[in-house]
Amino acid sequence: MGCCGSAASQSSKREWKPLEDRSCTDIPWLLLFILFCIGMGLICGFSIATGAAARLVSGYDSYGNICGQKNVKVEGIENSGLDLTGKKYVFFLEPCNVDLVERKIKSIAVCVSACPQNELKTLADVQKFANTNGSTLCSYELKPSEYTTDSRADKLCPKFPVPESAPIPFFHRCAPVNISCYAKFAEALITFVSDSSVLHRLISGVMTCKEIILGLCLLSLVLSMIMMVIIRYISRVLVWILTVLVVLGSLGGTGVLWWLYAKQRKSNSDTLTVEQLQIAKDNRQALLIYAIAATVFTVILLLIMLVMRKRVALTIALFHVAGKVFIHLPLLVFQPFWTFFALILFWIYWITVLLILGTTGSPVQNEQGFVEFRVAGPLRYMWWYHLVGLVWISEFILACQQMTVAGAVVTYYFTREKRNLPLTPILASVNRLICYHLGTVAKGSFIITLVKIPRMILMYIHTQVKGKENACARCILKACICCLWCLEKCLTYLNQNAYTATAINSTNFCTSAKDAFVILVENALRVAAINTVGDFMLFLGKVLIVCSTGLAGIMLLNYKQDYTVWVLPLVIVCLFAFLVAHCFLSIYEMVVDVLFLCFAIDNKYNDGSPGKEFYMDKVLMEFVENSRKAMKEAGRGGGPEGRELKPMASGASSS
Repeated sequence: MGCCGSAASQSSKREWKPLEDRSCTDIPWLLLFILFCIGMGLICGFSIATGAAARLVSGYDSYGNICGQKNVKVEGIENSGLDLTGKKYVFFLEPCNVDLVERKIKSIAVCVSACPQNELKTLADVQKFANTNGSTLCSYELKPSEYTTDSRADKLCPKFPVPESAPIPFFHRCAPVNISCYAKFAEALITFVSDSSVLHRLISGVMTCKEIILGLCLLSLVLSMIMMVIIRYISRVLVWILTVLVVLGSLGGTGVLWWLYAKQRKSNSDTLTVEQLQIAKDNRQALLIYAIAATVFTVILLLIMLVMRKRVALTIALFHVAGKVFIHLPLLVFQPFWTFFALILFWIYWITVLLILGTTGSPVQNEQGFVEFRVAGPLRYMWWYHLVGLVWISEFILACQQMTVAGAVVTYYFTREKRNLPLTPILASVNRLICYHLGTVAKGSFIITLVKIPRMILMYIHTQVKGKENACARCILKACICCLWCLEKCLTYLNQNAYTATAINSTNFCTSAKDAFVILVENALRVAAINTVGDFMLFLGKVLIVCSTGLAGIMLLNYKQDYTVWVLPLVIVCLFAFLVAHCFLSIYEMVVDVLFLCFAIDNKYNDGSPGKEFYMDKVLMEFVENSRKAMKEAGRGGGPEGRELKPMASGASSS
């Protein structure tokens, strides 16, 4: 009997019963996702069955012949249907003629038996290479004996000088060894490179510093792990230092603006011309507006911090408990690695199928008289299906990580005796995900896909019509992209909390999202405190890791006098450091968010009385007790804080 068959039926009561019920959720969405994945597999199978895989790996010439095998004649195309068994490599007559718009090499391609290993400067050199190696670098119409005598050689032979080439591993294409051949293409990708010599120095700098780069990447990994431990112990100090700096910064900025305005008013204007007087008047008016705006901003900021000062203590407590979670669940630290590994495997598969799709179809003669492979009819929309698959499956993998982390943290939180935790809570969470909640993950990731795909389409349209549309259309387009981005972020946050609710109560996605939304609205100020103070703390941690790694890189690269070669190694190291720090600290942020929802549910439905004991950690209990004492001292329980902290059953117990 499968997991779903042995599960209890889903409870219709709207009560939170942590870890009690286990039922399969959103099964229709799981079936839909499986069907979609089968469709992705059929696209791959179709591409391979139509011979596209052979064209991708072995390569094909401009006449539709696949290199290294016998070919079938294409109707109406000369030089097609040749036996090229001994010619296994694709050679481009103009390998450096790169079309940046179409992202391909604009050149006649022929199949050759060997790539030129030395630079060839004349037709005589090409003829000698053909006679020596048996590899004809000109088009099939010309025999080697005609290279130096036939007038067609200017068009049908390679452009001189022919660069030294080497075959690309596994893909049988002759590629120039000297990267300066692609200087123009590299300039389009790397805008700060103005000539190929600079690019060559940058690449050589990376190659000579590869050991240092590897060591710095490992350093960023270690620093990220250390930071996750440190945050637990310095969260209280870091939060209050951050608060003081924000207050002093806003007050100082406002004071400076008012001081500049007062100084401008007292300045002597007797010696100024009429034009200078007008400029001085405009400056005073601008400074007055800036000072008033800064004052309003500072007052609002101080009021917000005054209202949220108590909730900052909850953020500190949650960060402290999150540190304990990682002590009891050390495998959480490695969760980003498994997710990244799964994404890399899927992306490799997706790119491979995409490349195969690029060579799928029937041979068609283009405007230049050469062969292109195009898909006709409804099958040409396979690209769109494949694109949706990229987004949906990628989001599905990320959602599986969120559900796994949520399940493990929920198990930790709602287990009163921590020594009774499962031997491997992470694996237990993965097991529950596979058995019960894959449908919920599929539905949540599909909702994100529905928002992300239109945003990607609008961004593509924006890049294609950039500089051509009017100001109004550009503004509307950017506004739509911005709105979709905001909606995507909000849905992502709601999805994460919905997965937590599913891990607690084993309800379907919509029910979990509604329940989580209600809890978040009831604790809106706390959510704001955690998502501002907490996120900024984690951002500072990321900045610290990147800066530390960059500083270590500068010290290690200091022996090099050519400072130009510093650029690319440092950029690579800093980007990798930020990626690693983001992966690790985003897991920390995810744990804090899950703990907060568990705490809010625990605080709402339990009050510490017999039969309704808290599940929360001692640190969180102290926060609740301190909050209740503060309410009693204030002499009122009906304010916003009182309503937020008041347990659901306290009214019944008081009566």
